[in-house]
Amino acid sequence: MSSQMTPSRIDHVAIIVRDIEQALLFYRDTLGLVPREIKDVPTEQVRIAFLPAGGPGGSELELIEPTVANTSLLKFLERRGEGLHHICMEVENIDAALHEMHEHETPVLDQQPRIAAEGRAIFVHPKGTNGVLLELLEKSK
Repeated sequence: MSSQMTPSRIDHVAIIVRDIEQALLFYRDTLGLVPREIKDVPTEQVRIAFLPAGGPGGSELELIEPTVANTSLLKFLERRGEGLHHICMEVENIDAALHEMHEHETPVLDQQPRIAAEGRAIFVHPKGTNGVLLELLEKSK
């Protein structure tokens, strides 16, 4: 395994919600996690609230709200309800990570990196990660 593929940190834990404003009543108003940004990401068909935790360079909670009907995210929400969606780990080189996933025959949902909210990413299928949807992210520099 190359050092470019080895995750350097947990970037975020994503929680799927029906309504970000409603979810913020707990995460912001009870826990005190103030969003650093709330934005629409049309390429992913979601609205995202980024909630920093752990100080500068720390991990974040990411609240994701589907914005388009008949998408896989909305179907996930309808089937499983609100809660954990995925864990995201930061890698130095997403192309090297994807190559290694293919070499190890690890099932991935992306055949090429996708444009994510803060860089380029791939998703590793839960079948290859003991049941957890895993995002590998190369942050934009």
